[in-house]
Amino acid sequence: MWPVLWTAVRTYAPYVTFPVAFVVGAVGYHLEWFIRGKEPQPVEEEKSISERREDRKLDELLGKDHTQVVSLKDKLEFAPKAVLNRNRPEKN
Repeated sequence: MWPVLWTAVRTYAPYVTFPVAFVVGAVGYHLEWFIRGKEPQPVEEEKSISERREDRKLDELLGKDHTQVVSLKDKLEFAPKAVLNRNRPEKN
């Protein structure tokens, strides 16, 4: 008789354990909220990293005077030499 019983338990185990686990989970969930006592406060959504970066860049742009720019000649003087021309002798 024991082998037949163990075979039946092993065969129908998923059909028995799922409802038991569901009931235990539901009871635990409601018990936890009963112990806590209050409803959860809605969590404010945080801004994503890209949104914070865009906001920071906009704040930086607001503080600058866009009419004052560096001339192209000044920019070209400080431009690094190309990597491929680094070992070539300078032409005078």
